[in-house]
Amino acid sequence: MAQKNRSVYVCSECGFVTPKWNGRCPECGAWNTMTEEAPAAVSAVGQPAALQRAGSLNAQKLSEITQEETHRFDTGTGELNRVLGGGLVKGSLVLLSGDPGIGKSTLLLQTTGTLGADKTVLYVSGEESPHQIKLRAKRLNVACEHLYILCNTDAEAVCEYIQTNKPDVVIVDSVQTMGIQSLNSLPGSVAQVRECANLFMRISKSLNVPVILVGHVNKDGNIAGPKVLEHIVDCVLYFEGEKNLSYRILRAVKNRFGSTNEIGVFEMRDTGLAEVPNPSKALIAGKPVNVSGSCVACVMEGSRPILAEVQGLVCQSAFGNPRRNATGFDYNRLAMLIAVLEKRAGYFMGNCDIYVNVAGGLKIDEPASDLPIALSLISSLKDQILREDAIAFGEIGLAGEIRAVSHAETRVREAIRMGMKKCVLSDHNLKELSGAFRDKIELVGARNIRKAFDEMCRS
Repeated sequence: MAQKNRSVYVCSECGFVTPKWNGRCPECGAWNTMTEEAPAAVSAVGQPAALQRAGSLNAQKLSEITQEETHRFDTGTGELNRVLGGGLVKGSLVLLSGDPGIGKSTLLLQTTGTLGADKTVLYVSGEESPHQIKLRAKRLNVACEHLYILCNTDAEAVCEYIQTNKPDVVIVDSVQTMGIQSLNSLPGSVAQVRECANLFMRISKSLNVPVILVGHVNKDGNIAGPKVLEHIVDCVLYFEGEKNLSYRILRAVKNRFGSTNEIGVFEMRDTGLAEVPNPSKALIAGKPVNVSGSCVACVMEGSRPILAEVQGLVCQSAFGNPRRNATGFDYNRLAMLIAVLEKRAGYFMGNCDIYVNVAGGLKIDEPASDLPIALSLISSLKDQILREDAIAFGEIGLAGEIRAVSHAETRVREAIRMGMKKCVLSDHNLKELSGAFRDKIELVGARNIRKAFDEMCRS
């Protein structure tokens, strides 16, 4: 008797296939990622038919391949063009991911307003009806004659429509809602996401049409679906930010046509997403005056320097166990800084509640933010006001020393551009800087935390 086809289990993180369910994936070690799939849904590798097609292949010499200039479309959004490397490349496959409600569909629909002025744009939606998209377009003041809405979840039918009508730009919102009827699995499963992405990749390369895929994220903040999805596409963009805060950050984690060291900053308003060409000015605009516990830091987001306000609050605890809370800053890093301040600098905070906040909803995780965080805590503890026109950056070691950080010259240039008059940094960074800055800003090198705090308070 022939054995009945049994289901297999596929890891949604790495695509590992196993005949039985496991709580933890044997390949990548992720928990609760094994999903049940039909055997036909798992693509076969190394079929004999592939050997027959090998005779029709033709390899080219590298010297014979002509180099053509990359053609890019202007999206009409300077911040999006910056992250993409100068614009949307023809024939590229872009994956845009982010938390639900962060503004992915809003950003893309606003982009179609510029692209649709002289190009044919196809907006494929598998989650919303045409009336819902029309309402959002009216709210965003998007009106163009060459924008077409297609609400369908059949990936093969959508690709046939693209091949027949040949639009200039295609947007698919989202790839998790697309499905192929020949696969015996639900839309959003590992097999469906993988095969749909492959289908859109082939149609994009064959017709030289840029395709933007919207991807959902899981509870860990990673792109839902197998990791192979990120390897298929040419560009992976993450749209980050808190839904309750107005600022959004668009960053590239993979880009075959540009740098991944660029970010775009947006502000969510009633009329949609607005560009923030000068994020430093926006983040320090509401800085309080003559208040202790506030310090200006300069952090690097990729290759872009941003001035941000860090706030610290130290107060006497009313409980046996003091509270520690950090918003926008790593909690474990904060605990280390508190220990260094007590052991090496002599600032006792063991019986105090400590709160740290990065204004504007920005999340900073680079070591250069150690010094401004420590200065804001000392300022709150001693109730001494730091200079409003001064910034600080530097890494703090376990011995209490201030260590050098990268991109010191870029940070100082940003401080000068924003009108800062004083900068406290590491002695090693001060030696590397050229003398051209000394006429524009006062540079002070510090080796320990106490000296840095005295310089920040000195007028």
